[in-house]
Amino acid sequence: MIIAVIDGMGGSIGHEIVKRLRENLPEEIEIIVLGTNAVATSNMLKPGANRGASGENALKVSLKKIDIIIGPISIIIPNSFMGEMTPKMAEFVAGSNAEKILLPISHPQINLVGVEQAPLPHLMEEAIKMIRKKLGLKEEQ
Repeated sequence: MIIAVIDGMGGSIGHEIVKRLRENLPEEIEIIVLGTNAVATSNMLKPGANRGASGENALKVSLKKIDIIIGPISIIIPNSFMGEMTPKMAEFVAGSNAEKILLPISHPQINLVGVEQAPLPHLMEEAIKMIRKKLGLKEEQ
């Protein structure tokens, strides 16, 4: 099982996602990080990702081998992250056969109807529960 964490800008959300995945999933689960830039990738590697890469071609190549993609909803929005998420990058993510777990973190021009406004830590807890369920792991108490 390979999980890809995708983020842009400084990678702070991705960093936190990787940290929580490492705390809540078995060691044998491979976590790769894919950043829109080298800074984001470097920051996401720190809490224990197995490997990482940056940029458009890295997403194109790497996403062919991924089982689950997790990140903020911006990873499927062209030109998000102040233009760092190119239209091609967003297309690669959205078109991937991997299951996508997207955190509904606000985006200036997009409002999601029917989605509860929850703090980031709560959103991450829900994402971890989804991943654990997909992996057939019991819910942690």
